Amino acid sequence: MTREERLAELDLEVPAAPAPGGNYVSSKRVGSLVYLAGVVSMGMTGTVGQDRSVEDGYAAAKACALTQLAVLKRDLGSLGAIEEVVSVNGYVNCVAGFDQTPAVINGASDLLVAVLGEAGKHVRAAVGVCALPRNAIVEVQMVVRVKE
Repeated sequence: MTREERLAELDLEVPAAPAPGGNYVSSKRVGSLVYLAGVVSMGMTGTVGQDRSVEDGYAAAKACALTQLAVLKRDLGSLGAIEEVVSVNGYVNCVAGFDQTPAVINGASDLLVAVLGEAGKHVRAAVGVCALPRNAIVEVQMVVRVKE
């Protein structure tokens, strides 16, 4: 089963890949590694622990992971080119003292493993921040290894 077929089986589809919001590129390949710029949870705004729940954050992180897959599909031609996800850095717009950032970023991690299987497992950081661009709930940045 292809990864695109796996997405369909999960009743998911990748959104349109966004254009960069500034003077940078969405992805940059260096050898077999592809570094992905951070993407924010478009249309999903607010602060976890104030006006948004952990579940809202989880959904936002999942949406960010889908957007990163869209960038990879656009730039690599197919999700089949992904060898493995190496790392995920997740940033959660949250109140001071919020200690459940890992539960929020699990949305991205769970999605990547559901779609990519073992290749979706990665190292990770889940960091709470006081603000994100466009008042997004979550931002996710990734590094993947691609097939040579």
